Amino acid sequence: MAWEILRRVEEEGAYADALLGNAPNAPTLAARDRALLTRLVYSTLAWQGYLDHVLAAFCRRPPAALDAPVRTLLRLTLCQICVLTKIPPFAAVNTAVELAKRFRGGAAAGLVNAVLRRAATSWRDVQFPSRQDDPIGYLSTRLSHPRWLVERWVAQYGLDEAEAMLRANNEPAPTALRVNRLSGDPAKLLEEWRRAGRAAEASPYSPVGIRVADGGPAEAMPGYATGIFSVQGEASQLVSFLLGAQAGERILDVCAAPGGKATHLAELMDNRGELVAIDVSARGIERLARMAQRLGLSILHPAVADATTWHPADGKFDRVLLDAPCSGLGTLRQHPEIRWRRTPEDIASLAALQRQLLLRAAGWVRPGGVLVYATCTLSPEENDEVIGRFLQERPLFLVDDPRPFLPAHARELVGRGDAFRTFPHQHDLDGFFAVRLKARG
Repeated sequence: MAWEILRRVEEEGAYADALLGNAPNAPTLAARDRALLTRLVYSTLAWQGYLDHVLAAFCRRPPAALDAPVRTLLRLTLCQICVLTKIPPFAAVNTAVELAKRFRGGAAAGLVNAVLRRAATSWRDVQFPSRQDDPIGYLSTRLSHPRWLVERWVAQYGLDEAEAMLRANNEPAPTALRVNRLSGDPAKLLEEWRRAGRAAEASPYSPVGIRVADGGPAEAMPGYATGIFSVQGEASQLVSFLLGAQAGERILDVCAAPGGKATHLAELMDNRGELVAIDVSARGIERLARMAQRLGLSILHPAVADATTWHPADGKFDRVLLDAPCSGLGTLRQHPEIRWRRTPEDIASLAALQRQLLLRAAGWVRPGGVLVYATCTLSPEENDEVIGRFLQERPLFLVDDPRPFLPAHARELVGRGDAFRTFPHQHDLDGFFAVRLKARG
């Protein structure tokens, strides 16, 4: 199952989390097997650069020249040998050879067997760039991130801070849940799960957040089907608090799919008022509508719309949230494949789109209203620079201190420029950026 998922990620550009969530045989797995499946997939993707460096030492052909299915099988097996610790190397190698025998008549079985048996005994002897002479090369290969990204983060944060962030990106992230405050109590739900033997703890930042760590599917836990909780990262939950949503208001969520923030806002509004949620993805809007129905939220009005051309029929809104499309470089624990797909050119093109969307969103805010701009990336071009340029072009907006609207323990996450910032290596949260903007009256 892990090999099939990794092949689709590699060959089709699919995303691992979606494939894991929809794997046809996954529901039949025991909890520990499902946890292993998840760990195999995420670790192989996260450590791909490191694994390719090791693979190159034992294969006559460079990894890029191998057929994609063979390459992913070799990576998957090397991950079990070099990264994970509980699977005996001989078992990992034997399994890989058996899988190779079933693929295309077993044509690659000899190569797989020869490469992996050499690697299983000698992988610790593989040489890496010197940390002293080539620190970028060392961090890129040893901690498995593309060189251009390591260069950016070392320039941005310094060598030691960047290394800490790279290491954090390779660790599995806890699964975070958001309790529906309209139908559930976080403390009671947490106690119920603990009594049932579920490994769970309260979020240190979000008052409605719970972390679960035992690897089972959250959707199978008691309370999900009846709308007591949703799956949503803690940093994402905190962004919704920044808006300061009130019952009875008229609120707009731009680029709202898949719906975590929109449904959270409706809960914060006590399901009273009007919440319009737009997104260009029809599939995303369908998912949002199903989520709202499961959670019992009637004030949500999802619509398929392109924010660059959309015109609201009923005037302006009290509050607007723009969770902008971004490079996602703050979510590499959740989406390890992103690091191998993004390019510096992507960041520039996304920043241009973000500036356009922010200007559009500002036009939908009533005088005295609030606009929150958020991303899940760490790139200054997509964060501080977008806000700086916006404030020059729209002087009727000013940055508003978000601390009064955040839960008490999350106020420490606000720093330079009154911006909300989270980091995997500092807070054990995805990397997010958000700014609360106030429209002058």
